[in-house]
Amino acid sequence: MTTNGTWDEAFDFVIVGSGGGSMCAALAAKQLGKRALIVEKQPLIGGSTGFSGGVWWVPNNPVMKRAGVADSAERARQYLDAAVTYQGPGTTPARRDAFLRNGPKMVEFLEDQGMKFVYADGWSDYYDELPGGEARGRSLLAELFDTRELGEWESKLSRYKGFSLPLPTDQFPSLMLAKRTWRGKKTALSMVGRMLKGKLTGRRLAGAGAAIQGRMLQIALREQLPIWTGSALAQFIVDGDRVAGVAVQRGGRLVRVQARHGVLMNVGGFSRSASMRQRFQPHPNSATWTNANPGDTGEAIELAMALGAAVDCMDEAWWVVTSLAPDGQPPKPGGYAADGTPLPFMHHLDLSLPYSMMVDQLGERFCDEAGAYMEIGQRMYRRERETGKAVPSWVIMDSRQRAYYPWGTAQPGQVPDEWLKSGYMIKAESIGELVEKTGIDGPGLARTLERFNGFCRSGIDSDFGRGSRAFDRCHGDPTVTPNPNLGAIEKPPFYAVRMYPGDVGTAGGVVTDEHARVLREDGSAIPGLYATGNCTASVVGRSYPGAGASIGASFTFGYIAAHHALGAAAP
Repeated sequence: MTTNGTWDEAFDFVIVGSGGGSMCAALAAKQLGKRALIVEKQPLIGGSTGFSGGVWWVPNNPVMKRAGVADSAERARQYLDAAVTYQGPGTTPARRDAFLRNGPKMVEFLEDQGMKFVYADGWSDYYDELPGGEARGRSLLAELFDTRELGEWESKLSRYKGFSLPLPTDQFPSLMLAKRTWRGKKTALSMVGRMLKGKLTGRRLAGAGAAIQGRMLQIALREQLPIWTGSALAQFIVDGDRVAGVAVQRGGRLVRVQARHGVLMNVGGFSRSASMRQRFQPHPNSATWTNANPGDTGEAIELAMALGAAVDCMDEAWWVVTSLAPDGQPPKPGGYAADGTPLPFMHHLDLSLPYSMMVDQLGERFCDEAGAYMEIGQRMYRRERETGKAVPSWVIMDSRQRAYYPWGTAQPGQVPDEWLKSGYMIKAESIGELVEKTGIDGPGLARTLERFNGFCRSGIDSDFGRGSRAFDRCHGDPTVTPNPNLGAIEKPPFYAVRMYPGDVGTAGGVVTDEHARVLREDGSAIPGLYATGNCTASVVGRSYPGAGASIGASFTFGYIAAHHALGAAAP
């Protein structure tokens, strides 16, 4: 759509989407003396970050330094280059430098604005064994947030519809061990204490993404930042080759909004678009496997592509494997919110614990089950391409896994009857019976079990290194030796569950430069158009170097975009 010189509204900077980088960018604009507008098509504010685990990965940040962890831009760059081996247009040296240089500044800026960060001490980088890796981690959380402080805006906060616990995200591994360790029991008791106090006082403490976006929304409201909900991007408005504003569907009419200094896309990916998944993502795939924000429908990416924007990594996602019933849907009970919204289980912490392993239909392992979840999804698809026998795969577990640890929403010791009746979880008194019921190749599974159980006894996974990294071990069971992530599968009854490559968002999109400007195929910038978050080809490419890498990059490049668009270098 071209401009005709008439506008219904005018702002210095227009930000499409209300995810992680949006409110950060709007606050930066205000600090620079400019006025930014955030437009959000959903009725809720917070985007994918509100649905997330609520973590920033920001190397060399001031919060970790105050905790006594030494880091530097040079050491962080060494690790980033070792972990992010993909050389694409979104992972250029200039973008890596911009991320590492501005991330700590972004944290300092938000602290000055009132964000309350907490260092996730011990949440290791995902590949801590690589040069520059940090075993204590580079990840930050937001302090638990009482959502009542938002007043009438509380109901407008975007958040995950599953269980909401007043617990910092980095304490979930301890909670998983409530039946196994004193630390786990203490974590559970502390959480119960917060819940009881909340009932007495009326406090509604939120962790995870709601803690980040709840605090960000509170700061945005204090600063009187204009935010329009229920306002969907219809078109970019161009003046010549420059993006001059946006046309937004709002209140039943098309509103033309001028953006004097630029438009920032922070619109999420396309996990909820069946057509875009079929066009770009590896097969097989389904939008029913995702836990992404319901607003991740991809139309803004397609509008940018229509302007000539280059794209990359459109076949990639932030993979987190999920388990489904035979009908391809989440299991009942546990796999649905109170309003009926499907909530596929996200298997990372439970998959990291002993007494289980994941195999394909040939009965063969193909990954470190306790490792980086994005890599597990990639390996599942790679195995599917090689054999056609990996989607679905199977998790095999013995009675101790079910006795000691949670699985999905089932607590230790629980195997819901409905799971067994529906075929979601298959139970057998022997491995032979399990083979008959699942169709897994019997000789292949027998060979794998013998080899895997040998690794459990020696403590060394010679095939995939499960338990060899600090990252693996921080999600293991320290009462199991010699390796906290490995436990032999040998005590009946045995169980099997079908596994699929689920995701929490796509990881590809428009290509941007070190200033967050959207680029064309020839490398030139589209004047006036910026992007950050899951609608971009990420600076971490096809890897996930640490907890919160996507959110950390979204905030950082939102911060960068505001400064560049408004003619100011980041301080």
